[in-house]
Amino acid sequence: MTVEETETHVILTHPKNPQTQVSILKHGATVLSWTIKGKEQLWLSTGAKLDGSKAVRGGIPLVFPVFGKKPDVEAVKDLPQHGFARDSPWEFLGQTKEEPLTVQFGLGPENVREELLSKWSGNDFTLILTVELTEESLKTSIEIENTDSHPWDFNWLFHTYLQIDDIEDTLVSNLPGELCYDQLLKISYEEKHPVVDFHGEVDRIYQKVSDSKNIQVVALGKPLHTLKRDNLQDVVVWNPWIEKSKGMGDFLPKDGFKNMVCIEPGHVSDFKTLQPGEIWRASQLLFQDELKYQAV
Repeated sequence: MTVEETETHVILTHPKNPQTQVSILKHGATVLSWTIKGKEQLWLSTGAKLDGSKAVRGGIPLVFPVFGKKPDVEAVKDLPQHGFARDSPWEFLGQTKEEPLTVQFGLGPENVREELLSKWSGNDFTLILTVELTEESLKTSIEIENTDSHPWDFNWLFHTYLQIDDIEDTLVSNLPGELCYDQLLKISYEEKHPVVDFHGEVDRIYQKVSDSKNIQVVALGKPLHTLKRDNLQDVVVWNPWIEKSKGMGDFLPKDGFKNMVCIEPGHVSDFKTLQPGEIWRASQLLFQDELKYQAV
């Protein structure tokens, strides 16, 4: 079977290579694993909760309707960190294509626990997540529809954890010249360095980056992951390093920061306003490519 549904998971297996698979947890519609010819591309904490008791640490959690905590923004000030989409049971809508192998998941207010929904009350919405698997790529696309009679604002983010061998050998390219907000230093600046490197905690939002720029994760001169974005203006680069990892109970092993880097495309540097009946669409495509340096 190319698409297998269990009580808790949906598993896609590529028809031409059974070792190329993607596993999606219905809770949060979180992609937990993506293998190409048996090689894992995503990082998942060994302490991740997969029983629906909390959002998953690792894979590709979905962030909506707020990124981080926004205590100074009235409409979302009471929401938990990163909103409720990643911590709600999504409905599996089934397979929609054979080539590429494609499935969809849906989320509406009826799927969200009342104690979470009440913190963003009075806003009707429909979210459709589409997951496409090819022999060499994984595409995740989102449609967000305002089904209410008034406009509302939101953030969106694919909180993508990528698997790497050693964070200190890892670079992230194609971000020089971009406006960066450093969430640790609380300052904004133009990125002057040709690459992002890692020798401590990194938590940055690169803002309004052109879709024409593909972000690459490079290790020892070899490109490991390439990210292409569509309508996702911001790119978060994050690695928790030693102390932050210690403080997260579900982050295991504690030295797991050495084997992961988060490259997170989204719309988070400001809020997107969606009018009644309007649909907002965006996607990320993860694939392997040759090294391509894109200057400013």
